[in-house]
Amino acid sequence: MAQTSKIPELIDPQAMYTTNGQEAWRVLGIMAEFAAATERLRGVRPAVSMFGSARINPDHPYYVKAERIARLLSDAGFAVISGGGPGLMEAANRGAFAGKSPAIGLNILLPHEKGGNEYQDVGFDFRYFFARKMMFVRFASAYVVLPGGFGTLDELTECLTLVQTGKSRRIPIILVGASFWEGLLAWFTDKLVGEGMIGDNDLELVRVIEEPDAVVEAIFHFYENRGFQPTAAERDKMLNL
Repeated sequence: MAQTSKIPELIDPQAMYTTNGQEAWRVLGIMAEFAAATERLRGVRPAVSMFGSARINPDHPYYVKAERIARLLSDAGFAVISGGGPGLMEAANRGAFAGKSPAIGLNILLPHEKGGNEYQDVGFDFRYFFARKMMFVRFASAYVVLPGGFGTLDELTECLTLVQTGKSRRIPIILVGASFWEGLLAWFTDKLVGEGMIGDNDLELVRVIEEPDAVVEAIFHFYENRGFQPTAAERDKMLNL
């Protein structure tokens, strides 16, 4: 790799106590989180990652639908992974917690939010979004994405990007809440496809399904000619995320 004189050599032994030194220690912290989370979730297969707003109350129709989908997935044999917080994350954990398979919360420590919800068979607290996001992808056989804000959109586009670029295996990516998503999908078609930012076939990576039973059926249909376990080639992809 080419060297440059624009970055001075690290020769000051006190440098580990500077901002750059602290960043180096943070890298080690991220590595430790990867290792600990991987061990905590070892054996979790198959699983579905569910996403949605933290601001939805339990009496909202979105909450009721998320809880129902999670319960059906859990009873069908899928562990359900959520962000571990309130709102639709709680609904997903709550539905799975009442079912036959584990409810998993990948909680993020934030200064302005309380800790994880109470409906978790397995919980893990992350300091780093980066490590947490990888765990959502690594263990998921499908994504179910309900209405949400920036965090939900971040997870959705992260998965779409990884699958589109071949860095991750193809999995079902299902949007729930047609009226919520229709504007975004129209923009995808008009702007992203229309102006050549993505290909026509890239829109096939995501589909909208409204009914909870149909969500579960679609996931099973996707895997009907293969098992839920990643193939050897897909495992190699996941190692190179």
